[in-house]
Amino acid sequence: MSHGQPRKVCVVGSGGREHALAHVLARSADVVVTPGNPGINGRSAEGFGLASTPAPPEEIEADLFVIGPEEPLVGGLADRLRSRGRLVFGPGEDGARLEGSKEFMKKCASDAGVPTARWRAFSDPAEATGYLRSLPGPYVVKTDGLAGGKGVLVTGDLAEAERDVAAKLSGAAFGGAGRRVVIEEALQGTELSLLVVCDGARGVPLAPAQDYKRFGTGDTGPNTGGMGAVSPVPTATAAVVSSAMDTIVEPTLRALRKAGIDYRGVLYAGLMLTADGPALIEFNVRFGDPEAEVVLPRLATDLTELLAAAADGSGSNATLRFVDDAAVAVAVVVRGYPAAPLTGDPIEGLDEAGSVEGVTVFHAGTRRDEAGTLRTSGGRVLVVTALGATIETARERAYGGVARISFAGMQHRHDIAAGIGVAAP
Repeated sequence: MSHGQPRKVCVVGSGGREHALAHVLARSADVVVTPGNPGINGRSAEGFGLASTPAPPEEIEADLFVIGPEEPLVGGLADRLRSRGRLVFGPGEDGARLEGSKEFMKKCASDAGVPTARWRAFSDPAEATGYLRSLPGPYVVKTDGLAGGKGVLVTGDLAEAERDVAAKLSGAAFGGAGRRVVIEEALQGTELSLLVVCDGARGVPLAPAQDYKRFGTGDTGPNTGGMGAVSPVPTATAAVVSSAMDTIVEPTLRALRKAGIDYRGVLYAGLMLTADGPALIEFNVRFGDPEAEVVLPRLATDLTELLAAAADGSGSNATLRFVDDAAVAVAVVVRGYPAAPLTGDPIEGLDEAGSVEGVTVFHAGTRRDEAGTLRTSGGRVLVVTALGATIETARERAYGGVARISFAGMQHRHDIAAGIGVAAP
């Protein structure tokens, strides 16, 4: 690598994804996270520092910057840092449009010949409703702009889809981000999350994961930012991953290069494993959350070196190694989540949860008050991740950790990774 091994890494963000990034990066470098959260402090098992700071990233000295959330990426933070000569893992504003606009993403995928659902974009409610009525259902309605993972409705009820279109296009649902919608046919199959580390020329896939988007046990209730995840995924064989790379990821990267977009960061492919092979649901431009909390802890390759190589354009030949252990993550959320989260309640039991074998508790929405009491401050409060020799062992450990945590109105799904079986080779 032309930049050498980074000694200090700055992670931008404050959630569970950023905590997981910091946790794994601190195996080989000092890590500072802005603005961070109360869980990111102290030292790693390897002796490297972990710290949160309110300082903006532009004021931080570091050898490598890793941008976690989609908002600063879409807002051009990677470009501004690169203009200052910084080594940055995260796409520029042009590449971040893949997540900033669902319409741009679908057009890019269609132009690249990527298998994806039939779709159209609308700003006019009457035209949108007319298209909905031409589809057989189930119906998928997506907010064009950023919506924190909550801008997608999947329903078999035409009337519900029409109400959702009206709420989004009027601005009632997501303000300006929702005044244009993408409507598409629902793909049938099993969902899969594939995170790919890209260096501007090629992509290297991480271990696949499966996340659980719906709020309620049994896949009921509204879509959320993610209620849990598991990795590995038995259905995601090496052949499946290779097919997804060949038909979805690589054609997209070629199309981006042809458009003059130097994409250095994570390309998150949300896939549906259909009877005809993998198909693209959507792209995101950052590590998934909670996928990061199950994929990154399993990584045996040096994450700091991997991301630095991608950031400086030399990472296309990386060979990644993952531990055989499975990982299961369970999100713990507040009452009212996702529509109207109620925060501010004190949290207890974190030390006890962290003492369960194989468990790490990542902070997603916490704060300390003036008295030092840890309180809820976001919809998703904690993500409890556990490693185990099998998926079932990891699952038992994760739920053992969750059982030791308490705060008023605490909620979680009870079926994360249930019945998923053993890992595929």
